[in-house]
Amino acid sequence: MKLPRGSLRKSRVVTDPRDVLADVLDRGLTGYAVFESQETLLLDAEGRGVVTFADGVPVLAYHTGTDRGGPPALADLAVPGPYHVSLYSLDAADLEPAHRADDLRVPPGMPAERVAGDPALADSTRRAAPSDRRDAVERDGSTDDAGDAQSAVEAFLDDTEKIEAIKDQARAEARERAAEWEF
Repeated sequence: MKLPRGSLRKSRVVTDPRDVLADVLDRGLTGYAVFESQETLLLDAEGRGVVTFADGVPVLAYHTGTDRGGPPALADLAVPGPYHVSLYSLDAADLEPAHRADDLRVPPGMPAERVAGDPALADSTRRAAPSDRRDAVERDGSTDDAGDAQSAVEAFLDDTEKIEAIKDQARAEARERAAEWEF
């Protein structure tokens, strides 16, 4: 996914992606967020998650490390934090070509549900979505939240490399704690 360079609005480390998604919704940001997970920051893992927004509502998701878009990209991004997040604003006209990529689209509330684990924020995001996006999500069974949620979970479970990386990270953290506690 190619995006024009936007104007940096914020760059920080967050423990909970919910804070970022809520801030974007509150501000009505049009642009994109780049999420770098703890795996990327600490373990030299590859890839970043990119989520685009139109008036604060998520439109597209893409993961550079796995080259997957849409709900599977959210599954790739749904890993334990912290995250380094950079928010960029961009004119809607500059995002329009990217927003035509149907294979990268996500239902409005899915990032809040799948990445942040916040159903209330997901509901707020759905209410803020333009009626044509809400209606399209409800009409088209291939892009409803339930169907995409299942696809995101299946995509995550099918990614054995990612599961192994999470297990390895958990083992390393457990060894560190055991050493600290002299076990």
